[in-house]
Amino acid sequence: MSTAKVPLSKVLKPPNANIASLCCGACVELDSDTEAVVNQGFKLGCISCKMRGEVRAMASVSWYFKAAEDANFSHFYRYKDAAEETIDARFYGRLGWNGSNNTKDLQDGSIYINTVTFNDTGTYMCMFKRTLVYPNYKFETSINKSFILNVVPQRKRGLASILSELMMYVSIIGLQLWLVVEMIYCYRKISAAGEEAIRESPCQQYNNNTTTTSTTTITTDATTTSTTTAAASATTTTSSTTTTSAATTADAATATTTASTGAAATATTAVAAYYCYYYC
Repeated sequence: MSTAKVPLSKVLKPPNANIASLCCGACVELDSDTEAVVNQGFKLGCISCKMRGEVRAMASVSWYFKAAEDANFSHFYRYKDAAEETIDARFYGRLGWNGSNNTKDLQDGSIYINTVTFNDTGTYMCMFKRTLVYPNYKFETSINKSFILNVVPQRKRGLASILSELMMYVSIIGLQLWLVVEMIYCYRKISAAGEEAIRESPCQQYNNNTTTTSTTTITTDATTTSTTTAAASATTTTSSTTTTSAATTADAATATTTASTGAAATATTAVAAYYCYYYC
C-alpha cells in the first residue's frame, strides 16, 4: 500500500488564507463636510463600506438635491459602470466624480462641485445601489445618506483650530523663556567657579609663603649654629683672646642675619595675611 506525500506548506496553510488574500484594504465611513465657501470648490462626501469583503459586488451611485424652497428631492447626478451623468441643469459643467476608480465595486461615491454658489445651499442625499454576487444567487441592497450643506461668504475658523494655534504660540514662548533661564543659570555657575578659583589662589600662595618662611628660619638657625660652633672650636685651638673676639664677631653676624631674615619673613607674612583676609 502506497502513501501519498502531502507538502508541508499545504498542511500548515491557514483555512482562511484564500479569503485574506482577496482583502485589499480597509474602508472607513466618514461624514461629509457641511460648510462650503462661495466661488470655491467643495467635495460632497459619501462612503458606504461593503460588510463582506470576500463577496464580489457591483454598485452604482445616484445623487439627489433639495433646496430650501423645494418640497421634493430632484435627481441631479448618476455614476454607473465608470460613466457619469449630470441630470439637473443647475449643475451642468460643475460636477466631477471624486470616488472609487477602476472598479465596479464602488464604496466611495463622492463628487466634487466646482465654483459653489449660494443656490447650492440645501439638503443632499446619495444612494448606493449594490448587488452582491454569490455562487448561486444575487442580492441587491440600497443605502441612503443625507446631509445639509450651508454656503457661506467666508470660512469660519473653528474653536479647535483657534485653541491649537494658541497652544502652539504658548509652547514656543515657553521654550524660549526656558532657554534664556538655562543660559543665565549656566553663566552664573561658570562665573562662580571662576571666582572660587581666584579666591583659592592667594590662600594657596599665603600657605606656601608661610611654609617657606618657616623652613628658611629653621635652615638659617641651623646654619648659624654650625658656623658659630666651628668658629669657636677653631678659635679655642688658637688662643682664648682670639676665641673671645671671634665669638663676639660671630654673635653679631648671627644676630644681624637673623634679624634681617625675620623682618623679611614677617613683612611677607603680613601682606599675604591681609590679602587673604579680604579675598579668601
